[in-house]
Amino acid sequence: MMGSLSVPSLLLHLLFVMRRTCAFQDSIRQLNTEFAQTLYQKLTEGEECRNIVISPVGVTVALELLQLGAKGNTFAQLENALGYTVHGTDSGVRHFLRSMYVELTNSTHTPAVQLACGLFVESSIQLSPHFSEDTAVWLNGSLQRVNFSNTNETATLINKWVSTKSRGEIKDFMSWPSASPSLTQIAVISTTYFNSTWQNPFALSETQHLSFTKADGSVIKVPMMYQISAVNYGQIKTGSNQRFIAVELGYLEHAVNMLIIIPSERKNPISSIEPHITSHTLSAWTNSMRRMKMEVFLPKFKVQNKFNLKTVLTTLGITDLFSPSKADFSGISEQEKLFVSEAIHEAKIEVSEDGTEAAAATAMVLLKRSRTLAFKADRPFFFLLRHAKTGRILFMGRVMDPLE
Repeated sequence: MMGSLSVPSLLLHLLFVMRRTCAFQDSIRQLNTEFAQTLYQKLTEGEECRNIVISPVGVTVALELLQLGAKGNTFAQLENALGYTVHGTDSGVRHFLRSMYVELTNSTHTPAVQLACGLFVESSIQLSPHFSEDTAVWLNGSLQRVNFSNTNETATLINKWVSTKSRGEIKDFMSWPSASPSLTQIAVISTTYFNSTWQNPFALSETQHLSFTKADGSVIKVPMMYQISAVNYGQIKTGSNQRFIAVELGYLEHAVNMLIIIPSERKNPISSIEPHITSHTLSAWTNSMRRMKMEVFLPKFKVQNKFNLKTVLTTLGITDLFSPSKADFSGISEQEKLFVSEAIHEAKIEVSEDGTEAAAATAMVLLKRSRTLAFKADRPFFFLLRHAKTGRILFMGRVMDPLE
């Protein structure tokens, strides 16, 4: 019994519990990162020359919400894809994820990160009381009754919700497919909004039009921001002898960092980097980076993408939830045969001198005259915005053409 433990034994027991908890939390973070990387790879297949941005955390939040009402094989497929479950039988995972989301959106200044998840349900459906209670507390979930047969009214309602949650950055999000909207019974929508200022802002007066070499070898002039500041810098070598260089730029409060990576060799494509983005490599790379004073050249850019997740999630083994005959959401409603008709993800990011604004519903080394080491993103680069404390990937993507 706990009461009979000596003080040293009690301390050892507490240490064991803390270590087990840390290992559990690290496991969830690793699974989140692996899912983000897999999702990114699937979404970028066949898009080698296109600017890309996705918000992995926005997609996982929506899948977690669906897990609350999924059963049978539908539940198993969601669990296999994410690597964990938020089902009622595993309150430990649910508690940790909810606390992580609270930490992720906690800011003493203006909220840098805002996550929201909305559930829009056909008004005639009788919901399970247990599911209604779960969604009410899941990431400040918003459950609203709508009439899907009234397409204009419902689309206006959902678009207004998305616009509000993304601070007006994402508009006209919902447009009905060619299939009859009367078949739609539930719409699950998540948004991720990020807006923050650089820890060391780029001076507007230093921005000038410089050359940027695209993947096809053509050269364009782009607005290139510039600063000399202390940044985290690393030269990376993989087991397959790939070499990259990276810088990490921080935002106010150091709550979120942007990692920017480019191949060391100008001839190597950006696609040589992306397969190496895993939880293990990200941890190893960031741990090996050194704080040093550098010249940083980074183009201003704005990227916005909208994806139909149906095909992508199907390739990840999440198939039954889209099938009218196989989907099992009896945890949402026992009276109705529910299935997911559409899965849409939209993300937007804008990087400028002051900082970065992003929303979702996602270089070469040289010596200059100052003899300061320089990081110059003057060719296609990969970027990743990660929450420092939780390790969650908020946005990730690539810039092939800053003017696109």
